[in-house]
Amino acid sequence: MFSYPVEIAGVRSRVLQSGLSGPAVILLHGLSARADRWARNLDGLAAAGFRVFAVDLPGHGHAQKGAGFDYSGPGYSRWLRAFLDSLGGEPAHIVGTSFGGLVASAFAADHPEMTRSLTCVGSIGLLPMGEARRQRTIDWLPQMSREEIRRRLTLSVVDTSLVTDEWVEEDHRINTSPGAREAFAALADYYRTTIDEDATVGRLAAMEGRFPIQLLWGEKDISVATDIGVEAHARLPGSRFSFIDGAAHLPYFERTERFNALLLDVITSN
Repeated sequence: MFSYPVEIAGVRSRVLQSGLSGPAVILLHGLSARADRWARNLDGLAAAGFRVFAVDLPGHGHAQKGAGFDYSGPGYSRWLRAFLDSLGGEPAHIVGTSFGGLVASAFAADHPEMTRSLTCVGSIGLLPMGEARRQRTIDWLPQMSREEIRRRLTLSVVDTSLVTDEWVEEDHRINTSPGAREAFAALADYYRTTIDEDATVGRLAAMEGRFPIQLLWGEKDISVATDIGVEAHARLPGSRFSFIDGAAHLPYFERTERFNALLLDVITSN
């Protein structure tokens, strides 16, 4: 695995990559996270014959923050299309977790011709969230103290020993870096206004057969309730759905081998 800076559609970002040949796999992190969340997955997926890219979404990680970017599903979809064009413009396997799942599903709905498969992991954006769920996110987005970050990370895993002081400190420093407050304020405004209008399940259902769709959920996920995944699966003809036991909101991180096996089962045949 190696990393490097990029500039995509005028926005600076950072990529973690493993593998130099084969079909592209794009890994998209969640809200207030960054590409490093996928560090345990990249080499294993690349060993199966893929070029694997985890990218810092604008407003997150080491990517450009602040005002001036369209922090919405359509805005991120356009940016992701530009990123794929920078890789050569070939279709890719798109994988997104939590808010990254919103970006992934928006991209797949917008650009089915560029999507070899879609995998959503504990994902928002498939179904409307509703006012109460949106408000909870709006309320926590500005809260980036070490204590609050530790609390949220602890709720995201089953094995709480994974939440180290170093992880908490890094999240705190990145999410209070210059421009982060403005980016999170813009994201909160998106949650407040139009995010539910961008729910993708209807558009994806109309594309039945264009590309495989897989939904993966940690069996103990309380951040994005498991019944959301079950309902989305029921509304997406031909989709696959799997619970990953021993995991909460970060199944790719807690149960890396199991997660990679489920993902590879889809992408190696498409």
